[in-house]
Amino acid sequence: MKSFKDFFEKYEWNDIKSKLEKVTLSDVEMSLQKKNKTIEDFLNFLSPVAAKKLEVMAKMTQQLTQKRFGKTIQLYAPLYLSNECQNICTYCGFSLDNSIKRKTLSDTELMIEASVLKSMGVNHVLLVSGEANKTVGIDYFLNAVHLLKPYFANISIEVQPLSEEEYQRLHDAGVNAVLVYQETYHQEVYKEYHPKGKKSNFNFRLETPDRIGKAGIHKMGLGVLLGLEDWRVDSFFNALHIDYLQKQYWKSRYSVSFPRLRPAEGIIEPNFIMSDKDLLQLICAYRIWNEDLEISISTRENEKFRNNIISLGATAMSAASKTNPGGYAVDKESLEQFETSDERSMNEIKNIIKKAGYDPIMKDWDAVYSGI
Repeated sequence: MKSFKDFFEKYEWNDIKSKLEKVTLSDVEMSLQKKNKTIEDFLNFLSPVAAKKLEVMAKMTQQLTQKRFGKTIQLYAPLYLSNECQNICTYCGFSLDNSIKRKTLSDTELMIEASVLKSMGVNHVLLVSGEANKTVGIDYFLNAVHLLKPYFANISIEVQPLSEEEYQRLHDAGVNAVLVYQETYHQEVYKEYHPKGKKSNFNFRLETPDRIGKAGIHKMGLGVLLGLEDWRVDSFFNALHIDYLQKQYWKSRYSVSFPRLRPAEGIIEPNFIMSDKDLLQLICAYRIWNEDLEISISTRENEKFRNNIISLGATAMSAASKTNPGGYAVDKESLEQFETSDERSMNEIKNIIKKAGYDPIMKDWDAVYSGI
């Protein structure tokens, strides 16, 4: 069976960049009027000239999001399991070449962290770790899921790429969603950002969502690290990937996240600066192109942006996030993956959502509804 790699290789980075620059305002207007949007329409929405239609796009985004998702925002919190990592990534605080204290949560520490999240009303937890297969591998993840499942209605993971068989085991254990980011689809420079470790294998990472789909995981989350390369081109390829996956693994749900480079220990400066206006355009482009796509906004973003995006396309938001293992209670001084920008509490975020006329949702769904 073919994978996304076979499809991806039909496209050239510079060709897409050129197409984006050639889009006209008329092209954007025609795409906005179409009933069924294609990946070509998404390219038009991403284009520099489409910024002139941002107000129109924002209104459409609000209407389409409310039509499909209602006035609700799902809330979740990350639980960092470990900052151990075998990769060198030039943009990440967990990178192997950073001389910092490494920590992996024990069972007891994991449950202490979980109890703090439960006290905040969290019912959807995202398990995150560095990529260290020898110490934090599939057995560690399965044990963590087993311990946490009685306490959380929804468990998602964001860890190193795994095999199809390992994803199947996580699915059987009750994992609802798997998030995996290609970081950048610019294959020629990918190696420069990932010079050492298993993550340096571009194609293995590229084909990870195919393995997740074959394993029957309920939801997949994709995204690119905004700031590494041209955000417009990278985002086109990310949407191309989602488009392919939705057609191949149509039983799964899909979400997209927008991690912009944030300060962290030993990281590079962003190669491409993305403004808040740019990010709003990108969010609008995704929503107008794909009404079913879930859109997640993390605490990387500042308070003002997150307040405004509640009514402009977001369907899920993290809150009160700690990006270091033990950050909620066990070891608050351990190394964080990146600095958060929005440090408000879960209750504060709930109140902001309510003031905007939306409902904060702590539980997305229950496995009983799908027979899992």
